Parts: sequence; structure tokens; C-alpha cells
Amino acid sequence: MSTETNAGRHEESGRLQLNKTTLTKLLVVAALMFGFGYAMVPIYRQVCEVLGLNVLTQKDGTVVAPANTQVDKTRTITIVLDGNAQGPWRFRPVQRSIDVHPGEMATVLYEVVNTQARTVTAQAIPSYAPQSAAPFFKKVECFCFKQQVLKPNEARQMPVVFFIDPKLPREVKDITLSYTFFEVGTVTAQK
Repeated sequence: MSTETNAGRHEESGRLQLNKTTLTKLLVVAALMFGFGYAMVPIYRQVCEVLGLNVLTQKDGTVVAPANTQVDKTRTITIVLDGNAQGPWRFRPVQRSIDVHPGEMATVLYEVVNTQARTVTAQAIPSYAPQSAAPFFKKVECFCFKQQVLKPNEARQMPVVFFIDPKLPREVKDITLSYTFFEVGTVTAQK
């Protein structure tokens, strides 16, 4: 019986040693993977700098903005801005027009002032002229994407970030962007 016990202990001791070895190897592999992942960013930057790819910083440390190759500098589109109010506020564009090149990102501001002594919820609906230009007017950010809650006598400037798709027909030289700003829902009590 003692021979069987010694053989069982020896076998168990061997399994335990094998488990410890396997665990050690797994921990080393995990540490190496973490180290490799952590080192990837500086290695990537060095490779890009050596090859001259994706370089955003010059040797003197100044940042170079990458050029947008999709901007059509041969064309200029005039965007005329308009605002209509249907409710208890003043609503208007901060500027009347802006000139943009197709593909160029632009930002315009609209200003709204709640003239009431109560909180109101409002929504802006855009329209375009000519209407055929609507599919080419690409908004990235717009206050018209969601309802606006305006506190009593609150004034706010709200941005529209957009670009004109370079596929806009060449005969279109002007686009009017008009918003109608109106109250939605029920009257909200003053808070």
C-alpha cells in the first residue's frame, strides 16, 4: 500500500509542478502581450515618422493640419442663412451668408432668445432652396437634431456644422438654409 501511496503522491506532485509551470508561462505571455500593446503607440509613431506617413508634427514641433483633399477649391457656394420664428422668441442667424468650397467644413450660428417668463420647448425644422440642393447639404452637428428647452428670458447661440457634398451640380451657386423655430408639446410651467 505504501508503494501505491508513494506513486500517487509522486504523480500528484508532478501534476502540481506541471500546473505551476503552465501558470508561469501564461503569466509571462500575458505580461509580454500587455507590454507589446503598450509599446505599439510609440513604435507606430516612429515607423510613421521614418516613412513620412501620417506626419502631423514637423521637426520644430509645430502641428501641421492634414489637408482635406476632398475640398473643391475651384468652386465657391454662397450659403444664405434665414430664420423664422413661430412662437414666443426671437430667432435669427448671427450672419446673413457664408461662402464655402464644396467639401469644406463650415460652422454657422443661430441665436434664439426666449422672450417669455416661462420655460418653453422648441424644435427647428430646416428647409433648403433650391430644394434639389438638400441631399448635398450634409450637417455634422445641428441644433435641429433635437428639441431645445429654453428657460425664461434665456438667450442662446446654437451651431450648425456642415459641408456641401462636392457632387453638388455645378449650376448651383447659391443655397438658402432656412430654419423655422416653433414651440412643441404643452406649455411648461415656470421653474
